[in-house]
Amino acid sequence: MIRILLALMAALAFTSIAAAQDEPDCKNPETQFDMNACAALDYEAADKELNAVWKQARAAAEKVDEDQWEDSLRGAEKALVAGQRGWIAYRDGQCELYGFQARGGSMEPMLVAGCKAEMTRARTKELREFITGP
Repeated sequence: MIRILLALMAALAFTSIAAAQDEPDCKNPETQFDMNACAALDYEAADKELNAVWKQARAAAEKVDEDQWEDSLRGAEKALVAGQRGWIAYRDGQCELYGFQARGGSMEPMLVAGCKAEMTRARTKELREFITGP
């Protein structure tokens, strides 16, 4: 029983060490694999922030619609959703195009993810400006 427990503890320790080594040092990435991984993590963080701000923007658009006294003046939420869908298509296409600078090469994922992170941060700023108003 003790041997089994020791073997399990050793396996867990080895797994933890291996997992820690797999995480790239994004402050000083040295390999293209690490640069790609760091760019993906950066985009993931930007997308997470966008999703949080999106919920606030949608609530703000719904409030704008609620405050309209006439049905014909409503449509902020519908316009926001249409704009966001169009923006996503534009961002994805534009960043795919940006990746063609290194098409098929090991840098392509980094270029695409970096482009998406940058554009996503810009969109998050636009949505925040909508929320806060002029």
